[in-house]
Amino acid sequence: MSYLMKGVKWCSPVSQMGKVTGSLLKAHTLKNILGINEQLKISRASSQLSSEKANSYNYVIVGAGSAGCVLANRLTEDPLSTVLLLEAGPKDTLLGSKRLMWKIHMPAALTYNLCDEKYNWYYHTTPQKHMDNRVMYWPRGRVWGGSSSLNAMVYIRGHAEDYNRWNREGATGWDYEHCLPYFKKAQTHELGSNQYRGGNGPLHVSRGKTNHPLHQAFLEATQQAGYPFTDDMNGYQQEGFGWMDMTVHQGQRWSTASAYLRPAISRPNLSVAEKTLVTKILFQGTKCIGVEYVKNGQTEKVFANKEVILSGGAINSPQLLMLSGIGNADDLKKLGIPVVCHLPGVGQNLQDHLEVYVQQKCTKPITLYSAQKPLNMMMIGLEWLWKFTGEGATAHLESGGFIRSEPGVPHPDIQFHFLPSQVIDHGRVASTMEAYQVHVGPMRSTSVGWLKLKSTDPNDHPIIEPNYLSTERDIWEFRQCVKLAREIFAQKALEKFCGPEIQPGSHVQSDKEIDAFIRQKADSAYHPSCTCKMGLPSDSSAVVDPQTKVIGVENLRVVDASIMPSVVSGNLNAPTIMIAEKAADIIKGLPSLQEKNVPVYKPKTLESQR
Repeated sequence: MSYLMKGVKWCSPVSQMGKVTGSLLKAHTLKNILGINEQLKISRASSQLSSEKANSYNYVIVGAGSAGCVLANRLTEDPLSTVLLLEAGPKDTLLGSKRLMWKIHMPAALTYNLCDEKYNWYYHTTPQKHMDNRVMYWPRGRVWGGSSSLNAMVYIRGHAEDYNRWNREGATGWDYEHCLPYFKKAQTHELGSNQYRGGNGPLHVSRGKTNHPLHQAFLEATQQAGYPFTDDMNGYQQEGFGWMDMTVHQGQRWSTASAYLRPAISRPNLSVAEKTLVTKILFQGTKCIGVEYVKNGQTEKVFANKEVILSGGAINSPQLLMLSGIGNADDLKKLGIPVVCHLPGVGQNLQDHLEVYVQQKCTKPITLYSAQKPLNMMMIGLEWLWKFTGEGATAHLESGGFIRSEPGVPHPDIQFHFLPSQVIDHGRVASTMEAYQVHVGPMRSTSVGWLKLKSTDPNDHPIIEPNYLSTERDIWEFRQCVKLAREIFAQKALEKFCGPEIQPGSHVQSDKEIDAFIRQKADSAYHPSCTCKMGLPSDSSAVVDPQTKVIGVENLRVVDASIMPSVVSGNLNAPTIMIAEKAADIIKGLPSLQEKNVPVYKPKTLESQR
């Protein structure tokens, strides 16, 4: 264009007529050139728009885990809503078969995937200064179903007061009466529906079928120690001991991929991409417009004309926010990341449950020790592959309970899971003897940590600092955990099975010795949460508001365990699914479900511990 204009400019007129002709020619040529240029511009813009439109969805969900699968299902119930679900890991089936991916779907095989990196982010913490500088291992799911494809399948909701506390902490509308209906909406309990249980949801929940004599003896021992039996720790009464609910259906792990994603996968308005790492959220100013991702080594962009929803979990979601310029401005500037929004709460408020195993040698050959011998394992595996039955069809964590650590505590703050076997180093080391154990730990620890970016590389794991056992209260509670577990194991019901104590061991008696044992042996229960805390926009530490929208930007939400204001008293998978169910209604613009005045057990007196 500049070349043509130069030609016009230097045309030499000979006469007045020549000047006029030259002017007319100049105007005509200019008009043509400008017209062509405008058409080129319009055509380029239109092709860019149509390519963006082809690569555009109403919603882009990052992470096909416990929350992301729920959202993908619920948001595509409206045939006019288009959804793209992006997952960094692979599918949870091979050639469409669960049997070929038995390491995920066989409940008893759960430790396999806790121990390798194939379906697992395989995170590690910083050395923990209050725990003899140990680096703690944090497995997290990187596969369809996320951590619901790796976890121990224990279905625990937490206590009603956890949700009432959330409401007080600024998560308005997330109290028990507004959360219970979403637990029920998600669930089909094999014992049928009632005031607390659901009967028509996609998430199948069942009880253990082994009726193992050690589970029976453990529950009898808890009652001999003075604790109540509860027939549903997710119902009226959490406090006490009883049979655990599990996300196992017809002998198979019932992850959110099985419950929510597979039933929706054939919908024309749902697209799913696996092995796709989202590296950045895209913004126009403070308006979120899409994400950038890497697949097969290629960097691509995809656009959301309504919203991007992060469901990567308590580590990935804050990491992605910070990589994209949302977080503490000072930290972002140090790494050279342009600041989109100064939100200092991102990555802060990290909470987790820590637990320890109290282990007892068993005098009778009835534990799972023999089941772990190669020939027996093969037989158990073959039965499961053939009929989805037998010892492979359960995670064996079939009994457990909740108690209060001392008088004055209003609702249980210690959790127990009983296992008729011995676990060593997250299951990475084989059991060595006939033994049983209880996993025990505090539910509402006062130690709070943080996570920060190590670098601007999305493949680099963030720095994870849980700050375990940093308060005197937490150390005291753990001491109580060991003492109370030992008291239960010493009851008459377990007498006929009870050999020497393996761990902590009879030589560990004083408070100082128990504290040293805890520092050496306590480990994560795999419940990281609260790193994108939900709260009121006036709270400078809040990251999302009670509608799950990221504060200070537009068209961006976080929906996963990271938005919990504080950790609940129990396992996190059921609450995370509830959060996603409730958020789906919020996103759809529906009024929240509510069930008022549902009765919840309270101890007759707080003057005694039990």
